[in-house]
Amino acid sequence: MTHPRLHALTDPTKPAVLMSDGSAGLTYGELEDRANRGAQLLRALGIKRGDTIAFWLPNCPEVFEIYWAGQRAGLYITPIATGLKADEADYIVENSGSRLVVVSQEIVGLSDLPARDGVTVLTLTQWNQALATQPAGLIADEAPGFHMVYSSGTTGRPKGIRLPLPGGKVTASHMLAELSAAAYGTGPHTIYLSPAPLYHTAPLAYTTSCHRLGGTVVVMPKFEPEAALEAIERFKVTATQMVPTMFVRLLKLPEDVRARYDLTTLKVVVHAAAPCPVEIKRAMIAWLGPIIHEYYGGSEGNGSTRITPEEWLKKPGSVGKASWGVVHICDDEGHERPTGEQGVVYFEGGWDFHYLGDEAKTRDSRNPQHPTWSTLGDVGYLDEDGYLFLTDRKSYMIISGGVNIYPQEVENLLITHPRVADAAVIGVPNSDFGEEVKAVIQPLDPADSTATFAAELIAFCKARLAHVKCPRSVDFDPALPRLDNGKLYKRLIKDRYWNTPIQ
Repeated sequence: MTHPRLHALTDPTKPAVLMSDGSAGLTYGELEDRANRGAQLLRALGIKRGDTIAFWLPNCPEVFEIYWAGQRAGLYITPIATGLKADEADYIVENSGSRLVVVSQEIVGLSDLPARDGVTVLTLTQWNQALATQPAGLIADEAPGFHMVYSSGTTGRPKGIRLPLPGGKVTASHMLAELSAAAYGTGPHTIYLSPAPLYHTAPLAYTTSCHRLGGTVVVMPKFEPEAALEAIERFKVTATQMVPTMFVRLLKLPEDVRARYDLTTLKVVVHAAAPCPVEIKRAMIAWLGPIIHEYYGGSEGNGSTRITPEEWLKKPGSVGKASWGVVHICDDEGHERPTGEQGVVYFEGGWDFHYLGDEAKTRDSRNPQHPTWSTLGDVGYLDEDGYLFLTDRKSYMIISGGVNIYPQEVENLLITHPRVADAAVIGVPNSDFGEEVKAVIQPLDPADSTATFAAELIAFCKARLAHVKCPRSVDFDPALPRLDNGKLYKRLIKDRYWNTPIQ
């Protein structure tokens, strides 16, 4: 069975959502009731199939009420990151054409969200009050909807990723749920911990896939490393998805704290969204065992790769073989490159996405020679066995004196230093070479923000990397602008060093 309605019919009292902080969750019966009332409300507001709704909410059960109401009403459902300013959120509301926005009164800057003609804004309190007035039956014109997410905007304005809406019945199986079941064994027995914000694509897709398959989703209001371990023990969690920065924070807990919790129920840990340094992943496997799975793909759904822990131990650093679509490595003109040579990573055979209202960016994502192949902008290579290794994002590449330098390799090294909490490597202006390499470091101890530690880090890199790749200078930042999905907000860092903001 691949829809929460079907699980509500067979086991209505089973928990669909549990909040790790002990606040109210939802049973499958309650989720079905509130999703139906939500769909009735959407129709009462004049919102019809193909329209868009949005939510600007922290992690809470209402996210799933809104999602499943929109899914059965044939709508696009757009999440908005809680950390955005009012003008940034308004850009997404306008660009997506959202007819309804459900918001939390806790959002900073919410009062500055401008009113728009044709857009209804409901607070969580108003949403709950409105649902109570609606009938609990099915709407007459049910149709399947899907999420329409926005890219993280790490290098420019967020882009709306629009896919064709599914056809058929709202209870029909969905490919994402089928992939989760096949790859990770997700099913009614699954107790899935979601430690990341639900407004990001992967947490939203994995939790709703879990609901399709009848599992229980345990939601953390916010990730804290020890609290995550406590939740795994308390709820007997069997599966979770994390990002590498969470791994780093977990590994930097004291040994006695990590040993305090019983994690034996945990059978699957999935990670993606950002590069994971090899030594960090080795340490996680040494701690938890060979249960660390990885995939590579994007919200665009144009293709993906997957690698099991057993495969990764044989191919450390790889993100796996194609699990959806076909991978091609191409030069800047779109021609395929030989095995082992790096180039732009393209997928063939995935979803035919487009960026809403930006046909130029849509065209830029397509291969010049093969227009049905598309890229997320990453660079990498395939080995002789077809395993993909990522080098970095093309837009992050530093060109210094004609030499191409990919910062990911340097960042992966710096994060392994025991006194480094986080690291960003960027190109900054250099009058002779065009750009030079700079590291921006978040130290574990703010007192380490010294010239002596900067020199130590440069020496640390030079002892392990070719000198041309190493930072020529180091700055310190008490908190790097890393998004909750693990991606580094490099645009904000680069803006500090360039006269013109990066677009």
